[in-house]
This record gives sequence, structure tokens and C-alpha cells, in this order.
Amino acid sequence: MAFWVNSCIIPFAVKSASFTSFFSLSTKRIIMSPGRRVRTASLFFFLMVFFLGATSGFAHAVLVESSPPLKSSVTGPDVPLKLRFNVRIDAARSRLTLLQPDGSSQTLELDKQDPPNSISAEAKGLHPGVYRLRWQVLASDGHISRGEIPFTVVKR
Repeated sequence: MAFWVNSCIIPFAVKSASFTSFFSLSTKRIIMSPGRRVRTASLFFFLMVFFLGATSGFAHAVLVESSPPLKSSVTGPDVPLKLRFNVRIDAARSRLTLLQPDGSSQTLELDKQDPPNSISAEAKGLHPGVYRLRWQVLASDGHISRGEIPFTVVKR
């Protein structure tokens, strides 16, 4: 004999069984109605597409390419700086700071953003020495990413 619980057929023996036996496979027999089965499968499919298919939209900004490259040597005194990321970034809420060999810092004015996934600026009047370009960008997902690029300026 069986009884109905939320559109499922459960054997009568389960009604009087203990809590642990209720969840064991030997005494539990659930048959889903066709409508519930379709809704469950649709929900599962939607969630899989949403979480697996939309991963690029939820990605933090990752530095893909920089000029000057990491730990490279460049000639001064004027050095063009360009950073390219894997996602769109908000240039208005991003910044570049140049840390000089003497420990001082200089906030650089960003150029007009051409591709939406890059920022650029120009550092002028640099003397020979080791510099660090500190960057902070706001990605399209709303998260802030930060990093540093050390490079050396040499005489022409």
C-alpha cells in the first residue's frame, strides 16, 4: 500500500519507518510526476548554462599584456605605458601610479581609453633607475584588481 506526498508515491512501509531508513535506498521509492521532472531538469539546465556559460562576464581583470613588459629595460626620459586586460575596465575609476627610485610616487594622467580593455599613459622626464608602475583598475564585474610592474630606465 502507498500514500501520496507532494506528487510522489512513497511506499506505505516508509510511513512507519525510522528517520534513517527513510533516506536509505532500499525503503525509499519516489516517482516524480512528469511536470515536476520537466521543471527540475529545466532548472538544472538553466543553472548550468548560467554558471558555466557566463564565466567571462564574472571574471576579475587580469593583466594580459603590458608595455613595458615585466622587469624589462627601456630608454628614457619619456616612456609610453600601456596595460591590456582580459575584460572591459572602467578607465574613469582606474589609476596608474609611478613609484620612483627615490621612493616618491607620481600619479599619472590616463590617456583617452581606446579599446575598452586597456589603459595607457606616458611617463615623462624619467632618469635612469628602477621604477615600479602600480596599477589599479575597476573591472566590468565591479571588482578592483591591483598589481605592480617593475622596470628599469636606462640612458639612450
